[in-house]
Amino acid sequence: MAASELYTKYARVWIPDPEEVWKSAELLKDYKPGDKVLQLRLEEGKDLEYCLDPKTKELPPLRNPDILVGENDLTALSYLHEPAVLHNLKVRFIDSKLIYTYCGIVLVAINPYEQLPIYGEDIINAYSGQNMGDMDPHIFAVAEEAYKQMARDERNQSIIVSGESGAGKTVSAKYAMRYFATVSGSASEANVEEKVLASNPIMESIGNAKTTRNDNSSRFGKYIEIGFDKRYRIIGANMRTYLLEKSRVVFQAEEERNYHIFYQLCASAALPEFKTLRLGNANYFHYTKQGGSPVIDGVDDAKEMVNTRQACTLLGISDSYQMGIFRILAGILHLGNVEFVSRDSDSCTVPPKHEPLTIFCDLMGVEYEEMAHWLCHRKLATATETYIKPISKLHAINARDALAKHIYANLFNWIVDHVNKALHATVKQHSFIGVLDIYGFETFEINSFEQFCINYANEKLQQQFNMHVFKLEQEEYMKEQIPWTLIDFYDNQPCINLIEAKMGVLDLLDEECKMPKGSDDSWAQKLYNTHLNKCALFEKPRLSNKAFIIKHFADKVEYQCEGFLEKNKDTVYEEQIKVLKSSKFKLLPELFQDEEKVLSPTSATPSGRVPLSRTAVKPAKARPGQASKEHKKTVGHQFRNSLHLLMETLNATTPHYVRCIKPNDFKFPFTFDEKRAVQQLRACGVLETIRISAAGFPSRWTYQEFFSRYRVLMKQRDVLGDRKQTCKNVLEKLIQDKDKYQFGKTKIFFRAGQVAYLEKIRADKLRAACIRIQKTIRGWLMRKKYMRMRKAAVTIQRHVRGYQARCYAKFLRRTRAAITIQKFQRMYVVRKRYQRMRATTIALQALLRGYMVRNKYQMMLREHKTVIIQKHVRGWLARLHYCRILKAIVYLQCCYRRMMAKRELKKLKIEARSVERYKKLHIGLENKIMQLQRKIDEQNKEYKSLLEKMSNLEITYSTETEKLRNDVERLRMSEEEAKNATNRVISLQEEIAKLRKELHQTQSEKKTIEEWADKYKHDTEQLVSELKEQNTLLKTEKEDLNRRIHDQAREITESMERKLVEETKQLELDLNDERLRYQNLLNEFSRLEERYDDLKDEMNLMVSIPKPGHKRTDSTHSSNESEYTFSSEITEAEDLPVRMEEPSEKKAPLDMSLFLKLQKRVTELEQEKQSLQDELDRKEEQALRAKAKEEERPPMRGAELEYESLKRQELESENKKLKNELNELQKALTETRAPEVTAPGAPAYRVLLDQLTSVSEELEVRKEEVLILRSQLVSQKEAIQPKEDKNTMTDATLLLEDVQKMKDKGEIAQAYIGLKETNRLLESQLQSQKKSHENELESLRGEIQSLKEENNRQQQLLAQNLQLPPEARIEASLQHEITRLTNENLDLMEQLEKQDKTVRKLKKQLKVFAKKIGELEVGQMENISPGQIIDEPIRPVNIPRKEKDFQGMLEYKREDEQKLVKNLILELKPRGVAVNLIPGLPAYILFMCVRHADYLNDDQKVRSLLTSTINGIKKVLKKRGDDFETVSFWLSNTCRFLHCLKQYSGEEGFMKHNTPRQNEHCLTNFDLAEYRQVLSDLAIQIYQQLVRVLENILQPMIVSGMLEHETIQGVSGVKPTGLRKRTSSIADEGTYTLDSIIRQLNSFHSVMCQHGMDPELIKQVVKQMFYIIGAVTLNNLLLRKDMCSWSKGMQIRYNVSQLEEWLRDKNLMNSGAKETLEPLIQAAQLLQVKKKTDEDAEAICSMCNALTTAQIVKVLNLYTPVNEFEERVLVSFIRTIQVRLRDRKDSPQLLMDAKHIFPVTFPFNPSSLALETIQIPASLGLGFISRV
Repeated sequence: MAASELYTKYARVWIPDPEEVWKSAELLKDYKPGDKVLQLRLEEGKDLEYCLDPKTKELPPLRNPDILVGENDLTALSYLHEPAVLHNLKVRFIDSKLIYTYCGIVLVAINPYEQLPIYGEDIINAYSGQNMGDMDPHIFAVAEEAYKQMARDERNQSIIVSGESGAGKTVSAKYAMRYFATVSGSASEANVEEKVLASNPIMESIGNAKTTRNDNSSRFGKYIEIGFDKRYRIIGANMRTYLLEKSRVVFQAEEERNYHIFYQLCASAALPEFKTLRLGNANYFHYTKQGGSPVIDGVDDAKEMVNTRQACTLLGISDSYQMGIFRILAGILHLGNVEFVSRDSDSCTVPPKHEPLTIFCDLMGVEYEEMAHWLCHRKLATATETYIKPISKLHAINARDALAKHIYANLFNWIVDHVNKALHATVKQHSFIGVLDIYGFETFEINSFEQFCINYANEKLQQQFNMHVFKLEQEEYMKEQIPWTLIDFYDNQPCINLIEAKMGVLDLLDEECKMPKGSDDSWAQKLYNTHLNKCALFEKPRLSNKAFIIKHFADKVEYQCEGFLEKNKDTVYEEQIKVLKSSKFKLLPELFQDEEKVLSPTSATPSGRVPLSRTAVKPAKARPGQASKEHKKTVGHQFRNSLHLLMETLNATTPHYVRCIKPNDFKFPFTFDEKRAVQQLRACGVLETIRISAAGFPSRWTYQEFFSRYRVLMKQRDVLGDRKQTCKNVLEKLIQDKDKYQFGKTKIFFRAGQVAYLEKIRADKLRAACIRIQKTIRGWLMRKKYMRMRKAAVTIQRHVRGYQARCYAKFLRRTRAAITIQKFQRMYVVRKRYQRMRATTIALQALLRGYMVRNKYQMMLREHKTVIIQKHVRGWLARLHYCRILKAIVYLQCCYRRMMAKRELKKLKIEARSVERYKKLHIGLENKIMQLQRKIDEQNKEYKSLLEKMSNLEITYSTETEKLRNDVERLRMSEEEAKNATNRVISLQEEIAKLRKELHQTQSEKKTIEEWADKYKHDTEQLVSELKEQNTLLKTEKEDLNRRIHDQAREITESMERKLVEETKQLELDLNDERLRYQNLLNEFSRLEERYDDLKDEMNLMVSIPKPGHKRTDSTHSSNESEYTFSSEITEAEDLPVRMEEPSEKKAPLDMSLFLKLQKRVTELEQEKQSLQDELDRKEEQALRAKAKEEERPPMRGAELEYESLKRQELESENKKLKNELNELQKALTETRAPEVTAPGAPAYRVLLDQLTSVSEELEVRKEEVLILRSQLVSQKEAIQPKEDKNTMTDATLLLEDVQKMKDKGEIAQAYIGLKETNRLLESQLQSQKKSHENELESLRGEIQSLKEENNRQQQLLAQNLQLPPEARIEASLQHEITRLTNENLDLMEQLEKQDKTVRKLKKQLKVFAKKIGELEVGQMENISPGQIIDEPIRPVNIPRKEKDFQGMLEYKREDEQKLVKNLILELKPRGVAVNLIPGLPAYILFMCVRHADYLNDDQKVRSLLTSTINGIKKVLKKRGDDFETVSFWLSNTCRFLHCLKQYSGEEGFMKHNTPRQNEHCLTNFDLAEYRQVLSDLAIQIYQQLVRVLENILQPMIVSGMLEHETIQGVSGVKPTGLRKRTSSIADEGTYTLDSIIRQLNSFHSVMCQHGMDPELIKQVVKQMFYIIGAVTLNNLLLRKDMCSWSKGMQIRYNVSQLEEWLRDKNLMNSGAKETLEPLIQAAQLLQVKKKTDEDAEAICSMCNALTTAQIVKVLNLYTPVNEFEERVLVSFIRTIQVRLRDRKDSPQLLMDAKHIFPVTFPFNPSSLALETIQIPASLGLGFISRV
């Protein structure tokens, strides 16, 4: 393609810029061949003339189309060059906040200098199992690719992480290891993955330090091999370290720190265990204060020390060893503070009793004098003698620092060795993944030996990288059968030869180190003589003779020769080492144990660590062959050997590359410095990868993707059935040069720039189509606008004219109305004046007439009162006179009669004394005596009647006496009243006189009062008018206040309702959380239970193996074992052959330890489960206290019957006593019939009185017992009634026997008497109940009174609140409501405690009664007499009737129980049962068997059957747990079994919907509430297993069907992709679509319906499925940049609408499933809405309430236009969204938890199916069961 076709007007290019490296510009006119200048315009609007190079005439690089900017893979760019790469990285990093980008096989990671929420376990789970190209770039994607290739290709892998200091290498390596640890898990209980992760804080503390570029810079390289077993689980790890920077121990540059561990020690110096170390502030020690920056912002060294110690403990470094390490480190710090005093120029000494040296010697356990001596002296050996020479102060300081470095290096190596020992695999390693965290290419102002070694290592790694990239390109072309030519790429082998070949830099350095007087200057001269002007890569600086320059692959680097020899030799005095070796401190000599050992050049230490920091100790005397050994001990030689070993390891593995880029030198978050980025891109090989790719065919399309993308460029006749031929034909027309593309087997390969050309053609065609569409739409819009304007004009004219006419008519009406108003106004004024005059006249007349009438009335009133007074006075005087006369007459009569009586008495006395009188009297005396005798007889007869009359008369006399007494009292009262009346008359007379006097005064005052009254009346009228006005104002104010009170009350009510709703929701959430926590515990318990079973089987298998050396296992056993294993569990069965190959290992102890751990864990979980169960029971009892009481009663009936029998016996004995006493009373009363027997002092009366008192006392004692008996008789009747319905003759025969006994003994009469006694008792009880009722009535009245008082108090509070301001009023009302609710809450808590105590008491009683019943049943069985046994066969008379009337029970023998479980559970095929039989048939059969066991009162049989059933269900689910039909079938049957146990439990709450016949089938003997809970737990476990099964089935379908597949074809175009090919969105044969998901949903739903699953449970399953679909889809959307586009949002919304349509078809819209898709729906809407203005931001914030802030920002950052016509989201808009959402309190988590399972509930669903109608099919093989 000619340049003139690409460099046209408006084409954009990149031009070099000194500041921004590359700048974008636009061509102002087309380029023509031969032009020397390009007319350009920069983005800021400045015009520029760009001169082309006259020699090369190279045009500036073209800029990619905007739709390709921000791609995940740099190789997807059409133009591959440096500016395109730089710009793409900048856009992703700055605008989209994406730090990872692919560049072919390389992952480029830019350090954000900010914590990002993209490394959680949810992200790890999202990347696990995904293809590398299907997700956005991430370190986890590289780790997953390595893990997958290791498992697929059976080849070891390596992840090479490189970059500058501060670029984030260590963090990237750490996250890669975390990914492996999380995804793979460990193969044993030793938690190897935790130990691998725990090695990081240890190595960071002893090997990382703060530098000017990085706060946590790794000052050593490391290669960690993570070992895996055959199942690819972590079994161990091994670490190699490279080139520790020892010089940092004794020197730090400005703003840098020593290693972290020193500052952690200083920060923890105050701890008690560190007191002996005598540490202090970091500024006190010379080795920690040189940098002047002892603190890192945001880092707590004391807390980091805790983490370091915890990691050491986890890795098996004991506390004693840890304290030993800290002692050595503290000793190094104190050694740095040792000072020297010069004695002369060649000698020095340590000050006497020097404190730092004293502390150092105490900590190290060495002699002070020896160490002080050898710090200032050295031993020299000649051929003949050895002598000691003092050294100068400078040499002493250097020797001190060398000793400190040597100690630290050896300690570092010792720690690495122990870490490797802790991470060592206990079983054979099958494969490994290596993570190389090594320094990147470095160049500073002064470069020394360390930089030389680092750059040498990077040269080797770059060579390996280039070869690998070239190899991959070659393999791709060969696979696609494309002819290819050799690609020229940079080969850095000459540079490597310059460094490591014979007579190379390292070889000459080692040679110079062997020379006795070798120096840096002489070595530099040798370099100049050997390589200058002979090697193009070696140069000499112009102004220096002590430096040299090497041209590396990245840049030229100038190295200063000073210090090379010393650092290469790394010497320390042997005498000082000997002093340390003689230490009493055991750990210190361990550090120097291997000091004398010499390793071969290519060997490593046993732990795999390369001894890079091995130090050459100067011996006192040379030995033969010493030179060669010392040569091998140089640092350079060791480093070269270790590097060769590393390269061998990397070449034997499949490498994966991570290149870390440092965006700026100031550690600013998300700040991009183009210059620094370009330097690192050139140095790390990214641009070399681009160059190699660009040299070939970088752009690659599959035929289907090409067809889908460029279908718009084809005509209908060009489209053939063969996609490959269609693409060939179109390309031949579009691109004339056939060298620009190649056709492979499955892909089309394009050279650089061709895709951009095709995109340009496509965009031009789309633009032309858009213009045509715009033209048509704009014309239509303008016509619509014109018609709308014309219609509006006509409407306006019509309305204006109508308005004018209405105005004229209004004027006429107003004129006429004015005349009428004038007329009526004038008439009104005249009438008003007349009426006022008339009213005044009438008022005057009325006042005058009233005054005259009132005067006349007063005069008449006075006359009338005077007459009344005169009348009363005259009457009183007459009565007084009459009384005096009457009293005198009565007195005279009395005197006269007394005188006449005295005379008569005197006569009688005289007659009595005379004889004649006696004679007269005795005449006829005998006759009279006879008459009197007869009269006496008659009187005796009448005596009795008289006695009766006398008693009656006495009664009447007493009544009359009482009446007379009352009359007397009344008369006395009347007499007193009369006296009072006379006194009152006198006082009244006195008052009359006073009143007369006052009358005159009153008349005089009357006038004044009348005058005052007139004035008061006038004032009152005025006051009334004013009060009326005030009243109206007060009424208005009152109405306002009432309205405000009403509003406030409504607001308070609404707020309280809102709070109530919120509290209800919160309580529901808490309940769901509790359920979820409980169900998670059940899940964990089941998992551990399965693990325990597997280990148990494994132990049994190991015990059953006869010979330990046998290496094979039965294949059937392994297959069966795999069937019994959960998908989420990984057992150790497959490790068995490996372990058998190692007979030295002890297997049994390990398994027993695992068994004990699991057993302990199971017990802990059971305790937790029990505590949660108790809490749940407590809450349910609080909600249903009344029902709970009723539920406790049925189990107690058996015990109550026993209690009743005992009570009945006791009462019978009491009845006998009462009968005897009654007989005694009857005898006492019948012995004598005389009246005297009833007298109070008679014996019979006393007996009766005693008996009555004893009976009354007994009544009080027995009252409670009678009440208890009544309640028990009622319950006994309820218990006996069903038994009578069941035709059981037990109670009937007992009653007949009792009646027979009563007849035999003749006790019916006694029973009648007892019945009368009972009636009396009942009457007394009625009286007591009446009293209790009255007491209760009084208490209710008291409550009413208290409520009235409360009401008054509330009214007072309301009145007080009304006087408060609104804010205080609301606050006061809320405070009052809170107080009230608190009091109610306390009362409820007290009631709850009482109920809990009652429940516990009843449970205890239940246990006691159950025990008694068991004992009594045993006793009854033992006491059965032979006669009873003979009588037993009488009962089976009713058997034929029972067979006819089936009772809904199934009978089986105890020995057939296993057969029942086997046929009904273990070997049952769900599909046959679901199709042919009624749903839930196994559950009904099992329940009917339980009913029969309950009927027999056989608790052992019930317990055994239920236990076997539960274990059988668990076993079948373990065996076929991956089959959805099986799991669904047993979930349905378990729930149905649970509902049957509830429905027929006999509890009122569950019997509401039963028929009377079903109520007859309730369980009678056992309460199976505990088994209901066990079955509920089992159902929860089955439900969770069902969710896992359907999740495993749906998981592969969701992303493909919901995101990748184009349900609406042609809406979303396919963008170009790079080397990491994504899954195609075109539906192939093996690709899942939305229809696949819907078909699967239909399958799930039909299976559940066939199995008869409860509708509510189906809704919960559907809700869980839709949540999984929504969560997985949204998580993938958030991690895939290519899916965040407008067209993809439309596809998602269409797919969601199809799912909603499915819900409507299945009538499941109210299941809550649609709400689970709300986050996905809002994400799709977010992709489609406008994203520009503040209004758009406000709309997005209100719309996306189901998405978190992190998710909204992530979607906006990832939003990518598919076509040129779409626009990107501006950074300012995203910031606006963040500002608006900063107050939203939501989770910072980015991804949804796709593994979340909603807590499941099992609402009670009774069955209408009658048990007696169920038939057992013969196909089930249950012929041994018989119907009862």
